[in-house]
Amino acid sequence: MTHAPHTEAAQHAADAAADHASGVFPPFDPTYFSSQLFWLAISFIALYIALDRFILPKIKTTIEDRRDRIADDLDAAAQAKADAEAAGQAYEKALAEARSKAHGIAAQTRKALDAEIAKETAEVEAELAAKQEASEAAIRKAKDKAFAEVRGIAATATASVVEALAGVEVSEADAGKTVDTLIKSKGA
Repeated sequence: MTHAPHTEAAQHAADAAADHASGVFPPFDPTYFSSQLFWLAISFIALYIALDRFILPKIKTTIEDRRDRIADDLDAAAQAKADAEAAGQAYEKALAEARSKAHGIAAQTRKALDAEIAKETAEVEAELAAKQEASEAAIRKAKDKAFAEVRGIAATATASVVEALAGVEVSEADAGKTVDTLIKSKGA
């Protein structure tokens, strides 16, 4: 009996040698196709189940999370762009308002300064006119006083000359009337 197991081993070695000698690669040997197809189907189903239950859901959630994150980032970028444009428009509006106010303030200041200058000019001109009028009045007064003194001197001199030349005594009042007549005839 011990001989039988040895014979079986020898038989198996002989079969292996025959297969080896036939030159066919064992996976391509048609005798093993049915067992290979069976294990291929089992492996495919196991791999499919593992992919479907464990790996694909994780990949799907990762892709969805990434898609959501990208969409959120795009929305945030669009909102930031809109905010930046709104801020730019608000800045331009504020700048235009500031320029308008500055022009308005400059115009008001210019008007106020022009009015103040006109007022001060009018005051100075009025003061100068008053001083000129006072000066002219003083000059007229001095002139009239000088003419009155000259008339008096002329009347006294005329009365003295007539008395010295003609020997006629003339009153100063009569001599003054004569001087006034001569002054009027020369002035006219």
